[in-house]
Amino acid sequence: MNIRFPYQVDHKGRTAQCDQERHITDLIEQVLFTSPGERVNRPTFGSGLMQLVFQPNSMELAATTQFLVQGALQQWLGDLIEVNTVDVNSEDSSLYVTVEYTIRQTQETKVASFKKEV
Repeated sequence: MNIRFPYQVDHKGRTAQCDQERHITDLIEQVLFTSPGERVNRPTFGSGLMQLVFQPNSMELAATTQFLVQGALQQWLGDLIEVNTVDVNSEDSSLYVTVEYTIRQTQETKVASFKKEV
């Protein structure tokens, strides 16, 4: 079993745990929404996605965002998953990210969707 993210306490007062599939989804979320420099011992960890939210919307920004997110996921989670596609959309004050990936250990293809209010 793996520790849940964000950190939680279960109904028995112990550290909440989750299965491998949920753990990978939690790890993807951490990479997506952590800004480089935010982690003291890993200053390059993260995707920088949140800084791009405030840029003017354009085709170039969409391509840059997709490239940035896919690169960060491959760098930090490449031993666990293979990233198939990344789709990033910004609507009003919300950021929507959908990642299709294959879990290397089981060869299962999964889709994870995330929404972040900015």
